[in-house]
Amino acid sequence: MGDREDLRRRQLLEIRGRSVGWVVPLLLLVGIMLIDVNSPTYFRISSWIILVPGIAAALCGLWTTAVFGVLAAVGYALVDSRWFHQYNVGWPDFVLVALGGILATLACALRLRGERHMLHMQDIAETTRRTVLRPLPPGWGGLEHAAAYLAADTVARVGGDFYDIQIGPHGTRVLLGDVQGKGLGAVEAAAALLGTFREVGYHESDLATVAARLEVRMGRHRYLTTALGRDDGDRFATAVLIGFPVVDDGTVEVVGFGHEPALAVGPGGVRPLPARDRLPLGLGGLMPAAGPPLAARVPFGPGETLLLTTDGVTEARDGHGVFYDLVGEVARATAADPDAARPRRLVRLVREGVLRHSGGRLADDTTIFAVRRVEGTWPGGRFTA
Repeated sequence: MGDREDLRRRQLLEIRGRSVGWVVPLLLLVGIMLIDVNSPTYFRISSWIILVPGIAAALCGLWTTAVFGVLAAVGYALVDSRWFHQYNVGWPDFVLVALGGILATLACALRLRGERHMLHMQDIAETTRRTVLRPLPPGWGGLEHAAAYLAADTVARVGGDFYDIQIGPHGTRVLLGDVQGKGLGAVEAAAALLGTFREVGYHESDLATVAARLEVRMGRHRYLTTALGRDDGDRFATAVLIGFPVVDDGTVEVVGFGHEPALAVGPGGVRPLPARDRLPLGLGGLMPAAGPPLAARVPFGPGETLLLTTDGVTEARDGHGVFYDLVGEVARATAADPDAARPRRLVRLVREGVLRHSGGRLADDTTIFAVRRVEGTWPGGRFTA
């Protein structure tokens, strides 16, 4: 889609997809002219027409703004010429109106250039995110899944949220995490962790080994960035790793790395999945006595959905500083309608709830990821992907 179409979609005033920003300066122009013509001779506001191209520059495109600049100058001349000579405002204000139209057109050109640059940056951020977060086919690994990502950064700096599903001969593994910080450094760390997860998650039979390899990979990445002299050598990542065994025995394995606990949502309500929680990835060396990671095996029954979120959800606040009640809202929704626990509906529920609670002002990038076993399917695969 071209820049012109993108910018048109970004217009502040639209009706049925069509921009109506031109209506405001047009009404202002007509209103000023009518008031000036029908007012007493001592009350002249024709010079206020200079406001018309300025407002058009904020709401309209370049050529529309230029047209309003011309209309403002012509309208001023017509209105001023209706009065007797002693009541004419005169040429000085006409020059001011004409100059205002020219400056408004230049300002509109700068605004559109800035918007194009912002759209370009957003495209780069979206492309980068899609490169790291590969698309997942429906039913991938025997799991029904849904995800939503909400960026908080107004300058389109992509964050470090990541998630994936990896199938393999030992079952299906799910990973969700959040790299500290933003920008390309965070993306590099997320890509490194996902690359390791996709390989190790396929080959290793023990989920604890997968967790240990993720810790090693983050340590290697930190060592590299430090050796390069970058200032993000102390970067870390919180994460939660879930393992679905090949045979559905009503349990899953969980390893946490300083992340919000996964939630099991189903007929029995909402409950956090306990995990053998460890320090975030990259900080494991601070507690060497803790030993290698261990996976906790916890119940996960039929019809339950696994809900994983980054801290953008739990840290969302309203205007009074009150945090978003994730567990409470999900529990109320699923109690009223059990089908609300299905992944797509659950992700949409949380997404809309976070945006509504925060008024659209997110303090951090937000990822919502939900998975559920598809009954009768084997959650493994012969080939890596």
